[in-house]
Amino acid sequence: MSTRAVVRRQQWTLQPDREPDTEPTSYAMQCAVCGEVSPTDTDFTASQNWVFAHGGRNPTHHTYREVITRPWRAWWKP
Repeated sequence: MSTRAVVRRQQWTLQPDREPDTEPTSYAMQCAVCGEVSPTDTDFTASQNWVFAHGGRNPTHHTYREVITRPWRAWWKP
């Protein structure tokens, strides 16, 4: 038994999802020294405050990564 498939090229579009019902963009920060990650929040200020608190508890931790989760959508035009 063999399987046949038809494959055709389509031009796809990719963009941030701005639909009213999309999930919100969320933010977190990760300490590049120890790997600890802040709680995820839709308000960047919460992540920023976590960095200040983490740095206060760990005075040698000066480097962080921003982690952004942003919904995207992809579609093709027939």
